[in-house]
Amino acid sequence: MTSMTGYAYCEETTETAVVSVEIKSWNSRFLDLNVNIPGYLGRLDKRIREAVCTKVLRGKVDVNIRIKEEKQAAAVSCDSELARSYAAAITEAACAVGLGEEPIPLSLIISQEGVLTVDRDTDPERYWGMIEPVFCKALDEFCGDRLREGENLCRDLLGALDTLDSAASFFKEWQPKMEDVFKKQLTARFDEICGEASDPQRIMQEVAAMLVKYTINEEIVRLHSHLSAMRSEITDNPAPGRKIDFLCQEINREINTIGSKNQFVEVGRMVIEAKNAIENIREQARNIE
Repeated sequence: MTSMTGYAYCEETTETAVVSVEIKSWNSRFLDLNVNIPGYLGRLDKRIREAVCTKVLRGKVDVNIRIKEEKQAAAVSCDSELARSYAAAITEAACAVGLGEEPIPLSLIISQEGVLTVDRDTDPERYWGMIEPVFCKALDEFCGDRLREGENLCRDLLGALDTLDSAASFFKEWQPKMEDVFKKQLTARFDEICGEASDPQRIMQEVAAMLVKYTINEEIVRLHSHLSAMRSEITDNPAPGRKIDFLCQEINREINTIGSKNQFVEVGRMVIEAKNAIENIREQARNIE
């Protein structure tokens, strides 16, 4: 079981650069992946996404990669013809407004678009060679952090599931007691009204009708089935988040039905305890991948 929340940060210094990778994630219904890398390395975006997608199924994931090079390989060229054209145009504009032929600052000319061009060495394979070991280390630590949190969630879920199993066993134990009490109450009511003239056959018919209305046998059977399915999901499925949420709905439906049919304080208390346990599972399931 894996949590959807996790964090990792790795940084390494090479002879030519400092590479840092930060990966963090939050809860999300689907995989929402955001990769933030320097613009000139955009061609590496797909490679990074594919690596993350092989290990992450759900969650909002941010990947931030930074490279600080000590000496960046770059070639600077000057378009002399364009520079002369800018100088002539600026001189002409100065004369037009009565400023005369004042010297033009060099900074003004070289700041114009296209005068100076910087060609960086943006070979993706060269940069990937620097990024890959740091990125892989960060991704492994990130997945490990999510797995550790998932183990904690698993223990909490199994604890709440044990409470639900106890509640289901309690309901099953109380079922015959509830039926016996219904029979006694109905028989006493008939005896009170009819006295010795009460018809045993009529009493049995009424008892049967009441048991059809208030018996919880079917709910208990379905409850045990749903709890068994949930335990299998928690222990066997590496990504059970969505299935657990569905099973919570089904379990809650059976518990609500048992509560609506209940006539006893003891059973009512257990219904409340079971609903509290299922709410805890629902809350934790929002963090599960």
